[in-house]
Amino acid sequence: MDYATILQLLDTTIRLATPLMFACIAGLYSERSGVFDIGLEGKMLVAAMCSGAVAFYTGSVWAGLGAGILGSMAFALIHGLTSITFRGNQLIAGVALNFLASGLTVLVAQALFRQGGRTPPLTGDARFNPITLPGAEAMKDVPLIGPLYYEVISGHSVLVYAAFGVVALTWWVMYRTRFGLRLRAVGENPAAVDTAGVSVTGLRFSAVMITGILCGLAGAYMATALQAGFGKEMTAGRGYIALAALIFAKWRPVAAMWACLLFGFFQALALRSDVVGSIVPFRIPGSFLEALPYVLTVFVLAGFVGKAIPPRAGGEPYVKER
Repeated sequence: MDYATILQLLDTTIRLATPLMFACIAGLYSERSGVFDIGLEGKMLVAAMCSGAVAFYTGSVWAGLGAGILGSMAFALIHGLTSITFRGNQLIAGVALNFLASGLTVLVAQALFRQGGRTPPLTGDARFNPITLPGAEAMKDVPLIGPLYYEVISGHSVLVYAAFGVVALTWWVMYRTRFGLRLRAVGENPAAVDTAGVSVTGLRFSAVMITGILCGLAGAYMATALQAGFGKEMTAGRGYIALAALIFAKWRPVAAMWACLLFGFFQALALRSDVVGSIVPFRIPGSFLEALPYVLTVFVLAGFVGKAIPPRAGGEPYVKER
């Protein structure tokens, strides 16, 4: 495997890991506050449909991005009302939202466009286009470093760089701000937070709405940058993979980024069977390569990567003692 192939594989890894990073960090906010969110998949799917449809009608990718975030936040609000206000089962609420999103997105897209539940292809300003970073053209002929900067680091859409920025911002918020301290505390001991005069409900709703925003970014990226429009079930289980990456990372933002890049690498390998064939001496079926990210998800959820202890108050509605 030559250097150019390695760079192509790394470039694809970053592109495929971006929606996972957004969704994984989204789940981190929610679960750190004590609200388990299985509904990441549904929020991403709704965001992808909303962003693809609005971007097509308006011709503006930014309008599509805004619509995707609003659609995801609407589902996040439903999840918050169900899980926090009415103290329903958080896991069942998340699964129900996934089913609702799966049917609703296809129904709406079919009603709007009559193309089998898809949006028409997005072009021009209706899509996020690659950004060439400063000095990329000048450096591309520099041995080793130049192609790495030109092919892997430069040439992505703005949302790819935003995903890495979200990871850094989340680390700072979680470990360097009062809001982050309170958020982590409410996921461990909400009664103590309530005793200190801080609203448990307010903190949890804040976390759930942040989750909606980040899932909106994930879905919008898939429809307007990774692909050229919305398609039926286009998230393809990425919400569940993001949850597995979050457990793998033990609910830590920087570790979550690396976990998502690992899952993205396996997805990239599935697209490059020729690369795998040049490494191993025997033929690996393409269907097995496509299943690799999901196999890794099962291994993570089964606990083969070590014990992961979730927030102690996670999944439990808080009832204030009187």
